[in-house]
Amino acid sequence: MKLGLQLGYWGAQPPSGVAEMVAAAEDSGFDALFTAEAWGSDAFTPLAWWGRETSRLRLGTSIVQLSGRTPASIAMHALTLDHLSGGRVVLGLGVSGPQVVEGWYGQPFAKPLARTREVVDIVRQVLAREAPVASDGPHYPLPYTGPGSVGLGKPLRSIVHPLRADLPIWLGAEGPKNVAQTAEIADGWIPLFYSPASAPMYAEWLAEGFARPGARRSRDDFEIATSCTVAVTDDPAPVLAALKPDVALYMGGMGAKEVNFHKRVFERMGYADLADRVQEHYLAGRRDEAVALVPDELVDQLHIVGDAAKVRDRVAQWEAAGVTTLLLRLTSADEVRRVAEVVL
Repeated sequence: MKLGLQLGYWGAQPPSGVAEMVAAAEDSGFDALFTAEAWGSDAFTPLAWWGRETSRLRLGTSIVQLSGRTPASIAMHALTLDHLSGGRVVLGLGVSGPQVVEGWYGQPFAKPLARTREVVDIVRQVLAREAPVASDGPHYPLPYTGPGSVGLGKPLRSIVHPLRADLPIWLGAEGPKNVAQTAEIADGWIPLFYSPASAPMYAEWLAEGFARPGARRSRDDFEIATSCTVAVTDDPAPVLAALKPDVALYMGGMGAKEVNFHKRVFERMGYADLADRVQEHYLAGRRDEAVALVPDELVDQLHIVGDAAKVRDRVAQWEAAGVTTLLLRLTSADEVRRVAEVVL
């Protein structure tokens, strides 16, 4: 099992203590450092800033939102940082949701699977640098010839020779079709709330993707990097309680009532009635009531909390369920070292 330090995205202010945590992760045998973005801080800048203090950690995004940049721009960010880091970038991409895509970026959300496929294709063309980049679209046509075009666009090839044509691309995916497509076209998968309990549900969707003609990977060389909390403690109750607001947020408060992809994850896991009630309270502003509905058993299923022996046993279960990397949200350098000591 590999460990990644998940810095996530910023809240109201930049987080503190990050430099110490990154140094501890580098020294303690962690495999990777990951950043994220929502509608505030971006993923690439903190990754470059903190990544410059490392020499061994892989540097990943989980996730870069597709609608925030054109495909060529995404590729430019990745190839630039890959050169600066000596070939350590993992490009994690995802579609986000309609509230963010249309409300923040001002882009259409329709056809997320087709848009994902086009973006990945264009990024791979840039990285391969075998020919000028061109795409028939319809979502990202290159060169652009639609409304407002002056008709002077032409296919271009990157000035910079990318360091790696096979820079790994991982996709964040939740639904059956998206997961199957991820297994078909990507090098890895960044699931949400994946655990041994839900692994059988996803196995069928992944197998469908791997079986498609031209699939890029097989199950043997495909990475699954899932975010969870690993807490080594003899008193799990307060840790589980502290994790409930995050579960309630994704279950009932993240996304619109009509379209909440995260809520659908819990519905597929068998928590449809609970998810409905949590969402009802959350969207009505009764967040404390929403959090109180989340059972300890569900939180324990989604995270790894317990004494050292239990943590090691649970990590082995997650590895047996196909997880190759645990992306961990930790709060201090001491916590980073403690988890590494127990798990690694």
